[in-house]
Amino acid sequence: MAQAKKANVKIEDLLKSDNFDFSTFQVMNEEGEIVNPEVAATISDEEMVDFMEKMVWARELFNRSTALNRQGRLGFYAPTAGQEASQIGTILATEKEDFILPGYRDVPQLILHGLPLEKAFLWSKGHVEGNNYPEDLKALPPQIIIGAQYVQTAGVALGIKKNKRKAIAMTWTGDGGSSQGDFYEGVNFTGAFKAPAVFVIQNNGWAISTPRSKQTAAPTLAQKAVAAGIPGVQVDGMDILAVYALTKAAREYAIAGNGPVLIETLCYRFGPHTLSGDDPKRYQPEGVQEEWQAKDPLIRLRKYLTGKGLWSEERENEVIEKTKEEVKTAIKKADQAPKQKISDYLKNMYETPDFVTKEQIEEFQAKENQ
Repeated sequence: MAQAKKANVKIEDLLKSDNFDFSTFQVMNEEGEIVNPEVAATISDEEMVDFMEKMVWARELFNRSTALNRQGRLGFYAPTAGQEASQIGTILATEKEDFILPGYRDVPQLILHGLPLEKAFLWSKGHVEGNNYPEDLKALPPQIIIGAQYVQTAGVALGIKKNKRKAIAMTWTGDGGSSQGDFYEGVNFTGAFKAPAVFVIQNNGWAISTPRSKQTAAPTLAQKAVAAGIPGVQVDGMDILAVYALTKAAREYAIAGNGPVLIETLCYRFGPHTLSGDDPKRYQPEGVQEEWQAKDPLIRLRKYLTGKGLWSEERENEVIEKTKEEVKTAIKKADQAPKQKISDYLKNMYETPDFVTKEQIEEFQAKENQ
C-alpha cells in the first residue's frame, strides 16, 4: 500500500479530471512534521486543537463501545481505531446543510453531524428508534449493504443539484466496497450529471480477510475515478491536516458545479473488522499492525501540538473523562428505551398494511397485552 508522498503540491492541481498523478497527498508526516507548509498555513492552531480533541473523543468512543459490546449492552459494532484522521478529517470539512450517507463503520461522522449518541447506541442494539432521526439532521442511517450507499449518494446529490442547494452529498466505503458494482454505478452516474458529491474510500488494506492486492489490479483506488471522468486523489489517511484540507477543497469544487470528487484515504484499522469473531492476526502478516501503529494519527498530531505548547497530557485526559461521562449517560438512555414488540415490527414494515398483515398485528397485540 506504500505510495510516494506528494509534498508542497497545490490542491487545485489535484482536483482535475485529467490529473493522472496519484501520489499520496500529505501535509504532516509520521514524525509530526509539516511537509506542506502552504496547505498547513490555511489551518489555524484552533482548528488543529479541535481536530485533536475530536480524534481523542473518537478513540475513547471506540474504547467504551468495545467494552459495552463485550458486556452485551451493544449489538453490532465495527471498530474505528486508527481511522480517526480519515473519518474526522472528512466530516469536519462538511457543513450542516450537507447530506451524509455513512457505512456501518461511520458512526462517529453521524454523531459529529448531529446524531444524538444514544441514537447511535440504539442503532447498534437493533432498536427502531436508532433510525428515528431529528428532522434537521441531513443523513441516512448507516448502510449495512457494502457499497449501496454510493448509489444512494448519486440520487441525493442529483436532488441537491435539481433543488439548486449549495450543499453536497458525502459517503464513505472501504477498499472492499470499491470492488462492488454499486460503487461504479454511483460514481459514474454522479459524474455524468455533474452532481455535487464527495466519495470517500477508506483504504485500510483489508476487506475483512481479503488483502487489497487481491481485490483489484489498479495500483491505486483513486484512479478508479478516471473512468467516470472525475478527479480522484489519494491522501495519507493518517494525516488529518491533509484529509481535512483536501476534503474541504473537494466540497468547494463540487458546490461550484464541477461535479463529484473521489478521495482515497490510505489508513489502517487497529483491530478486527467487527467484534463478531474476526481476528486479523489469522490472516495479516506479522508486523503489519506494529508498522501502522507507528503512523497513528493521534501520535503525529499530538507531537506537533505538544511541540507548539498547544496540547498536554492533562488536556487529553480531560477529553477522555468527558467522553466517558457522555457514553455513560447515552447508554443509560438507550437502555431505558421501550422494549420492541413483534406487532411494532409489522406496523413499521408497511405504511398501509395489507389484510393479512393487519390480522397478524392484531393477533400479536392480543398476545402482548395478556
